[in-house]
Amino acid sequence: MLSLTGIILSLLLLMYLAYRGVSVLILAPILAMLAVLFSAPSNELLGTYTQVFMQGMGGFAIKFFPIFLLGAVFGKLMEDSGAAHSIAYALVEKFGKQKALLSIIVASAVLTYGGVSVFVVTFAVYPIAAALFREINIPKRLIPGAIAVGALTFTMTAMPGTPSIQNAIPMPYFETDAFAAPGLGLIAGVIMFAGGVWWMQRRLKTALSAGEGYGEHHDANVKEQDFKHLPTLLQALAPIVVVIVLNYVLSKFVFPIMDTAYLADKKFGGTSLSAVSGLWAIIVALLAGCLMLVFANMKYWRNLKKSVNDGAMGSLLPI
Repeated sequence: MLSLTGIILSLLLLMYLAYRGVSVLILAPILAMLAVLFSAPSNELLGTYTQVFMQGMGGFAIKFFPIFLLGAVFGKLMEDSGAAHSIAYALVEKFGKQKALLSIIVASAVLTYGGVSVFVVTFAVYPIAAALFREINIPKRLIPGAIAVGALTFTMTAMPGTPSIQNAIPMPYFETDAFAAPGLGLIAGVIMFAGGVWWMQRRLKTALSAGEGYGEHHDANVKEQDFKHLPTLLQALAPIVVVIVLNYVLSKFVFPIMDTAYLADKKFGGTSLSAVSGLWAIIVALLAGCLMLVFANMKYWRNLKKSVNDGAMGSLLPI
């Protein structure tokens, strides 16, 4: 019971202090040790930190760092090239103003399903959503919910093939790839999508019935977007399509026919292809997506080196 109390208390403090701006890099080890204090003698604290926590942290980073790194770089390149903005704007235009909530949800979903990080999606979609909601006078406070339904639910956890880290982490342990259990994934995805859209439409209807509009906001942080100087929709979607298709082809057709008997050797961790092929496929797919973004959008880069560096640095915090 004490150990459970320590875990819950540590998680609550982690959420609260992170929300207050304290770095997760500092909070993670401190609060992990707080949880230990509830379940082990105090003289084991340092041993637990160096021999358990840091060993586990090191193993996690070694296994998943390439996905964090390439995912963060891919997202940053999508943002700085204007591709993420182009996709979001095109989808909003396609659905029209009368389906503002749905357009924001779908735009967020398309970007995250293609491997763009939630952070990038938020910054790409929010200015478009704010301008749209302000124009048709619906509550601005519904924007976070609309982005969350698209970016944080079915495309992050349920849809087959999503390259999100939440989908990638279980693969080595269950020896699956990103497309495992597609039927269940699609069913769960439809339930999440339909339920999220229904709930957001219900909140909108309630707000409008109460006479609530966009509200009084200065929108000081919302920059006006120049959508005339962005990649075309096809240019913007191409890297996302490459990531999804290449992920599938590699995991289902290419890696299974390769000679990987060497993986059983102790030098390679005594593992099997089924334990690593899913990770390999996502790594190669994201790398190909990054390269395609770089070469297909040459005229849109202001500072390519800075974009890559910022993306690489951005991978450390999630780890």
